[in-house]
Order: sequence, then structure tokens, then C-alpha cells
Amino acid sequence: MPTLSSSDPVIETRFFWDRHKKEVIAALVVALLAVAAFGGYRLYSDRREKTAASLLAEAKAPADFQKVISQYGDTPASASAYLFLADRQRQEKKFSDANSTLQSFLDKNPKHELAGTARLAVAANLESLGKRDDALAAYQRLAASEPKAFTAALALLSTVHILKEKNQIEEARRVCETILTQYRESVVTMEATRELRSLKVPDSAKPAPPTSIAAPSPAVSVAPPAPVQSAAPSAAALPVPSAPKPSTSPVKKP
Repeated sequence: MPTLSSSDPVIETRFFWDRHKKEVIAALVVALLAVAAFGGYRLYSDRREKTAASLLAEAKAPADFQKVISQYGDTPASASAYLFLADRQRQEKKFSDANSTLQSFLDKNPKHELAGTARLAVAANLESLGKRDDALAAYQRLAASEPKAFTAALALLSTVHILKEKNQIEEARRVCETILTQYRESVVTMEATRELRSLKVPDSAKPAPPTSIAAPSPAVSVAPPAPVQSAAPSAAALPVPSAPKPSTSPVKKP
């Protein structure tokens, strides 16, 4: 009769199962529950996102967009609702409210693909409010922080209009040249070219032409004036010789 070795895999597996079957079953149950929970969350999340997307598609008034934000704040539809709401507020010329909405969007979605567009809109709203210096600084920060983004060229072009209003013509020219050099494939290059052609440096900013010292002209000798000859006396002015008078002395005879 064959004997079973203690190193037999079948025996070792049976002993392992007998000793650790409770732990193995518990681990399997936990794994199954985790899979079920994840599947349920995905199903719930998908339904929630679909509901939020449907609600966003039907939204028209600012209150509708605000409802999506408040009820479905963790969905992609909520992020889009912020942008739609800010655009509607801008159309109503509520530029300060629009900037508050955009800032809330940026605080909750700093890595969103439209974050640069939101910052560009913030700067545009500041410009509409008449805050030219703040708008100029916002455009410049955006262009410097995201130089490779498509919004950088748009931000730089927006600074050109403000610089023109501030009569900083030379600075505006440099910005146009930067756009044409660094963003040749951007859609704003044609506008930058047109702006560059229209910009003229004021005469006060142009360097004064060098003053040329004229060579001394050679001395010109002036001939002394010719003596003025008196006109020949007329015949009437000449003295008429008188006829000789006859002699009255006696003639001596030889």
C-alpha cells in the first residue's frame, strides 16, 4: 500500500484549507463586497451624471443653472453650469457677479480644461468694469502662467487694446511682435498684424534726427562798385563862344 508523503501537494493544500478556510472565505467576501460597492457607485454615479446632464440641457434661466450647481455639485455638468451661468450674467452686464461665479468655478475645478478660458473671461469682465489696470495685469498673468495654451495669444492681443487706450504705443507694438514671433500658428496672428500696421509711434517718442553742421561757405569777394560816370553835358548846357570883337586901336601906317 503506497504511503503518502508529507510533502504531497494535495495533502498540503487540504491542510491549508482546513486551517485557513475561514480567513480565505472572509477575504473573498470582502473582495466581492468591494466589487459590488464599486459597481453600485458607478451605476449611481452614471445615473447621477445623466440626470445632471439632462437638467443642464433644459436649463435656460440663471436659477436653472444654479439648481444644477447646488444639487449636482460633484458632476461634470455642475462645472459647465458655472460657465453657462457666468456667461448669462455677463450678457446681463452683471460683470461683478459673473466674476464671482467664475472664481467659484476655478476654486472647485482648478485643473479643468476650461480653467484658462475662465481666467480670460475674468480679465474681460474687469475690462468691462473700467478697471483697465486690473484687467491688464490679469491678461499678463494668464499669458505668463500658461504660455503654451491657446488662451495666451488671446490674452496678449487683449493687452494691445488696453495699451493703445493708455497711449503706450511702443509697448503695444512689442506685444504684437511677440505674438507674431511666438504664436505664428495662432488664429490671432492676422489681427496682430493688422494692429501692428495701424500703430504709429508718436513724434515725441521718435529719436531726434542728428543735427548736421553745414560747412562754411567760401568767402565771396565783392568787387567794389564801378565809379558812376556823369552823363555827357547836353549841347544846350555847353557855353557858346562869343564872336571876337573888332579892335578899336588905330592902325599905324608905315
